[in-house]
Amino acid sequence: MKKYVRLLAMTLALAMIIAACGGGGETTDTTGAGGDTTAAAADTTAAADTTAAADTTAATDTTAGEEPTDTTAAASGDFSGKSVAAESCDAADYDGKISSIEATGEFEVVFDLCSPDPAFLQKMAFIPFGIQPEEHLEATGGAPLENPIGTGPFVLDAWNRGSDVVMSANPDYWGEPPSFQTLVFRWATESTSRIVELQSGNAQYATSLSASDYEVVEGDPNLQLLEDQNPNILYIGFTNTFEPFVNPDVRRAVGLGIDRQAIVDTYYPTGSEVATHFTPCSIENGCAGDPWAEFDPEAGRQLLADAGFPDGFDTTIYLRDVFRVYLPEPQNVAQGIQTQLAENLGINAEIQVMESGAFIEESNAGNLDGMYLLGWGADYPHVTNFLDSHFAGTTQFGEIDQRITDLLAEGAATVDPAEAEPIYAEANNLLQETVPMIPMVHGAAADVALAALDGAMVPPFGAPQFDKMTPEGDTLVFVQNAEPISMFCADESDGESLSACEQVMEALYDYDPETGEPVPALAEECAPNDDGTQWTCTLREGVTFHDGSTFDANDVVTTWAMGIDASNPLHVGNSGVFFYYEYLWGGLMNAPPAEEG
Repeated sequence: MKKYVRLLAMTLALAMIIAACGGGGETTDTTGAGGDTTAAAADTTAAADTTAAADTTAATDTTAGEEPTDTTAAASGDFSGKSVAAESCDAADYDGKISSIEATGEFEVVFDLCSPDPAFLQKMAFIPFGIQPEEHLEATGGAPLENPIGTGPFVLDAWNRGSDVVMSANPDYWGEPPSFQTLVFRWATESTSRIVELQSGNAQYATSLSASDYEVVEGDPNLQLLEDQNPNILYIGFTNTFEPFVNPDVRRAVGLGIDRQAIVDTYYPTGSEVATHFTPCSIENGCAGDPWAEFDPEAGRQLLADAGFPDGFDTTIYLRDVFRVYLPEPQNVAQGIQTQLAENLGINAEIQVMESGAFIEESNAGNLDGMYLLGWGADYPHVTNFLDSHFAGTTQFGEIDQRITDLLAEGAATVDPAEAEPIYAEANNLLQETVPMIPMVHGAAADVALAALDGAMVPPFGAPQFDKMTPEGDTLVFVQNAEPISMFCADESDGESLSACEQVMEALYDYDPETGEPVPALAEECAPNDDGTQWTCTLREGVTFHDGSTFDANDVVTTWAMGIDASNPLHVGNSGVFFYYEYLWGGLMNAPPAEEG
């Protein structure tokens, strides 16, 4: 039986937590953890409450929409496994990828999929799917916003709102414990302010170095520059239902008329590069197919003349003035593009800066009559994260060629990367042919740390792994861009929240800090069946949560049911959106039908 030594304290604290917490996650702007999503959390259209009928590896008695129930067929000794299921993969209003999740033993969980997902492990490693104790989720009513309990290398001690988050080393960590005792998260909005914190000795590590501060760091022997390898893309988007961008030759001419290398050389830090494909080449199959056409203004002017615009035309460049790795100087980059369009193609483009939320909403909806600057940072290391998120069923570019949609669906169901390569080559070539956007830049970024901080590095995916670093003293202070929104990252999408959560929480898999590949964490292994429609996860035994309770399969099922089952009583969270559960897995189970009209 599980020990649960803090149940009473957490129950008494629940009312205080709910009263103290406010705000919501950035469901369309996944700062640091991902990109400015074009697959924004929409009204869910999954199946209504009915009795589950999904196939599982053992007989279940799970009613869709209810809290995970005991499954007597999965009983092992005195362990009674829980399960959760969607109504049916064939339901007209359920497009989700997961059919059911079942605890088939104390340390075994089976995920049944509606179709193969080649990125299953890559998604599984993302921290929004970090596991918490089932009792803790129940005691907090599905909203442990400021008191997460995980299995990670650090334990949350205190969150002093407006000041800092304090954590201590987990003495019972199943892996290699941290070499120091105290980890402190603080925040400052300006890159210069974060550097000053290091130079004054108040911190050891800071995130998101501005390009203008590279020289400062490189000229200070007490600091070290840490390159960030997170894949990303800046692109110029069009909505092809507006004139003159209805004509693909006009869109193609824009691409030919911009010297992208000049943009990189002028506005981006060292390490940034012109995008030859929409997806960075560091992602497998990202650069399958032909590279994008190079700068050729003469060919661009000829295309415009043939399209009826020999003297160019008037249009608008929309953007938001928000720093991102893929767009570090938004207005300056826009002005550089504006100048080139005028000089090379005779296009007169007015720059219009929009409020961030309105810009994301309008661009996602395909309502911008002109061209716009937007980008994406990888959530997980798979080509589907870039291509499917933008060109499979979205509206931002207007009408997407059905051939591209069909190819992406085929690629998303092809587990073998070698077999998927020609699929993505054809899809990338069609993107160049139909030109829904112009891929511009893969931006470089960097963090900064004291030279004396041993082991400091920026992993390609996820937050810095502070437990693998060794400061000179017994405390490591990290300064990031902003305060977390909450530390219940099943229902957050901003990078500042996810970075804090990742120190405390763990998922079944993690990302290798050097390669970015998924590696086992709370699972010893997740293995697929022959056709990739079922994954059996063997869990790590002997792991304890920070409250002393024992990790087992029901914690996994309860955590996942809380996030992915829209009708589960624990599906509460902060905003209640659970963006990554819906976005990465194609939809929430048992959601009410979308309202018509």
